[in-house]
Amino acid sequence: MNIDELNDQFGVEGEIGFMELDGDMPFVTVTNKYAEADICLYGAQITGFRPMSTTDVLWMSPYSVFENGKAIRGGIPVCFPWFGPHVSEASFPQHGFARTSMWEVTEVDTLDKGESLVSLQLKSSEETKAYWPFDFVAEMTFIIGSSLTVTLKVTNPSSENISYTAALHSYFNLSAIENIKISGLAKTHYENQLDGNRYVQEEELLEVSEATTRHYFDTETDCVIHDPYFNRSIRIAKEGSKCSTVWNPGAEACAQMSDMPNDGHETFVCLETVNNINDQIDLAPGESHETTAVISVE
Repeated sequence: MNIDELNDQFGVEGEIGFMELDGDMPFVTVTNKYAEADICLYGAQITGFRPMSTTDVLWMSPYSVFENGKAIRGGIPVCFPWFGPHVSEASFPQHGFARTSMWEVTEVDTLDKGESLVSLQLKSSEETKAYWPFDFVAEMTFIIGSSLTVTLKVTNPSSENISYTAALHSYFNLSAIENIKISGLAKTHYENQLDGNRYVQEEELLEVSEATTRHYFDTETDCVIHDPYFNRSIRIAKEGSKCSTVWNPGAEACAQMSDMPNDGHETFVCLETVNNINDQIDLAPGESHETTAVISVE
């Protein structure tokens, strides 16, 4: 559908509309009494969530590229059907193909308390089967209210079992990385991707002072990013996920990324809702799984 057709079929006057924004990509724009949000149909990626009480909760790189075949840097990328590099094919796209696919709008609605709901869908096709030879239906649902609820639902419509890993790869906007502390991960086991070893986090509050890639597993606990200079805390609650990843590239790696400013690492942290490590999702024929993150400001 083109923008006019999307507005005719799904637009809600004064609340939900469709327009071409960065790089002429099609976006859903939401404005209600709680917040504003921008969702790109390419990648089913929310790039902005602005509650009326505070600045944008999500971080976007000012150098992000909006073009087919390239991932958008920031917001909440959808990693599916694998998280990280492909296990056997190094040439396959990092974090799967969902974040570089065009998704279709399937539903918009205004809920009872004035929240806005937007649902997008991606189905298996010849293009996806070149990378992953299985049938699937993936749905991304966003509920924009005083909090942001993001759900990836994957259904197996086939007659064979399928397995996948996934993540809601959330970038959070910070006053400065040195100002923040993260709670909710104390005494939790994690895999340090940078050295390949496993540890237990002993400290009550995590501070991110260098390049960090930690995959915490066997945890369903809320995490909170405390940012006193922005006078807010961001709570990330989740369902359907037993793994949480904390990532910041640090100065050296950040300087090598063409779609990120050299100092970009100073103003964001990724705290991701993940299905990985010992939380791979296995779906029998007809089964579905939902991975949900609920993001709120305190």
